[in-house]
Amino acid sequence: MSLPDYKSPGKQSSPALSHSPIVQLNIGGHFFTTTLSTLRKHPGSKLEDLFSGQPKLRSDAEGRYFIDRDGTHFGAILEFLRTERLPTENVLQVHSEAVHYNIKPLVKQLEETPQFFGEAVGRQPFLSRLPNYKENIEVLIRIARAEAIAARHSTIIICVLRTEEDASVYGDAINSLDADKESVVTFGPWKAVPTVADLLDCVRMDVEAQGYRVSVQPHSTNRGVLYKSYDCFYKLTFTWW
Repeated sequence: MSLPDYKSPGKQSSPALSHSPIVQLNIGGHFFTTTLSTLRKHPGSKLEDLFSGQPKLRSDAEGRYFIDRDGTHFGAILEFLRTERLPTENVLQVHSEAVHYNIKPLVKQLEETPQFFGEAVGRQPFLSRLPNYKENIEVLIRIARAEAIAARHSTIIICVLRTEEDASVYGDAINSLDADKESVVTFGPWKAVPTVADLLDCVRMDVEAQGYRVSVQPHSTNRGVLYKSYDCFYKLTFTWW
């Protein structure tokens, strides 16, 4: 895509790459300053392509090159291009950006980090064995948001069935609840090594990854001597403010 001509009045222009080695960037509202040599460091990357030859980007009102993408983790991309230093936080998110910009050395090194290895080889294969896991996370959030009106907290009851034997008593367990049974979200059973505590950690991690603050605690179903107590229930509490 060609850019507007500098000499044409009334048209927005982009800075010419040949005028200065310094580049001002606007990545989805996040601003960065770097050099052409940094952006062109890895041949074949999308950044190298965008900033080689004729400019392929439009500029914003301040003359910064604009890329219409979330720039939250672009700083980590620049840090790697400048120093080859890998991020220690948000590794999965930075990996996604590295894939988008086709920075192959960064993609490769991130995939060798413990964080990425554990997620790709351990946690995700485990979650793939849990029926409807992603759908359940969405349901949890939807119920919590529905209960958030004029409240500081929303508490959702989740039922974790580790084994087929646990699942066989599900009906009795649900009937022991002194709560709205239709709003209970159930996970399991599963055939894998991870424990109930591991699953609860996964639920907390995946809800928090969407920006929510949550805590998990056991939920007692003890309603007196006439009722059997079950230990498969937990309270997932959202804190809104």
